Amino acid sequence: MSETTGRVLQLLGLLQSRRVWTGDELAERLGVTGRSVRRDVDRLRDLGYPVHASKGHGGGYQLGAGAALPPLLLDPEEAVAMAVCLRVAAGGSVAGVGESALRALSKLDQVMPARLRSQVAAVHDATVTLTSGQGDTPVEPDVLMTLARASRDHEHVTAGYVDVRGNATQRRLEPYQLVTTGRRWYVLAFDRDKDDWRSLRLDRMADVKAVGSTFTPREAPDAADYVRRAVSTSSYPYVARIRYFASADVVAAAFPATAVQVQPDGPEQCIVTTGADDPAHMVPWLAMPGIDFEVLEPPEVAEAVTVVADRLRRAAQG
Repeated sequence: MSETTGRVLQLLGLLQSRRVWTGDELAERLGVTGRSVRRDVDRLRDLGYPVHASKGHGGGYQLGAGAALPPLLLDPEEAVAMAVCLRVAAGGSVAGVGESALRALSKLDQVMPARLRSQVAAVHDATVTLTSGQGDTPVEPDVLMTLARASRDHEHVTAGYVDVRGNATQRRLEPYQLVTTGRRWYVLAFDRDKDDWRSLRLDRMADVKAVGSTFTPREAPDAADYVRRAVSTSSYPYVARIRYFASADVVAAAFPATAVQVQPDGPEQCIVTTGADDPAHMVPWLAMPGIDFEVLEPPEVAEAVTVVADRLRRAAQG
């Protein structure tokens, strides 16, 4: 790095650390003349950093907000604090924040020195996060970052995976996109051994490694739609189709987006597709919205509705 480049980066760090600097203060800190400070300020402006200059008492140089966010300089303590906060945010349930935090964390982790990375890991390991319920499934940040970078760089990945039935397998994957439902993370990937697309839960993955080789991207299905269908039906032995006598918007608002697929069936009707391990367990859940419905298929669910209805009728009669 040239002396001039190093000085410009040092100037940027100073401007980011305090609101206003006088020209004399900057010249003294950098060990140069006021003329050199002005030249370096012009170089920062050429790079897209909005450096404002004002005269008079209280004036000086100030780094302002621009149309786009330029690169930031972080000292070691700031980098560790930022990475720790991003790890927490990446596993959070605030809509939209988790994915953005993951992208930022992936960029920061890529350039962070090993000694700072170990500090971040130490803070993370010593921290316990209280979850909001049984549905929360924490994912190791290293798994998130490995898959995020591999998806971005089109890099092959190997991983161990335990499916819903407890079967452990080794997977060779082409990861395409991460999807979060708020409480769980999934990856849409092409399984090279099964020669097909798969939606995999990250909390069921272990020993995730990017192997170094890259792949040519295929034409991929819509990640959000694929995961939604997989979560709502694919892993269940009983998949039901239900006609509700209300609009699709009304019915969709009554269920979690990841639990059902809703298709309009006229202005005041819709078809809901969902799955369950036990038809009897499905019935009370289908009735929760308080909207009239009929079971189209399968017969096991229709029979379960009759059985549950009879049980409730007997209970009401005392």
